[in-house]
Amino acid sequence: MRTQHIIDYAEARRLIDFLLAEAGKVSNKAVLAVADPAGELIAFARMDDAPLPSIQIAINKAVTAARNQKPSREIGERSRNPETAFDIAYFGDNRVVGWGGGLPVIKDGQCIGAVAVSGLPQVEDMRLAALAVEKFLAGEI
Repeated sequence: MRTQHIIDYAEARRLIDFLLAEAGKVSNKAVLAVADPAGELIAFARMDDAPLPSIQIAINKAVTAARNQKPSREIGERSRNPETAFDIAYFGDNRVVGWGGGLPVIKDGQCIGAVAVSGLPQVEDMRLAALAVEKFLAGEI
């Protein structure tokens, strides 16, 4: 029997609250998602002025990071590599995306979920997601 730990709802809410506070320092246009290891949503928030397309993009970034246990940007970079590129459709799931901002949460070598940010410049999406994962794994969230 395998035991799999996952981010629970209380932890997901704390991650969302942390991200709301951090994103609010930069902009009020972020969409935030926390997913379980299968990429299914646990918690979600859309700030007041966030663009509508960022809703699905944030969810898709979380799906990508959780299911592949890799940053969403890494999937995108691999699909655009001129020597080893592959069609991202090979994943067989139209929710897989290659934009940065989705990160798996890996604890003790196991993916326990994913965090995603969308709506800001990609570099800011990635920075906020990385900060949330770092603080969460350090027990600060």
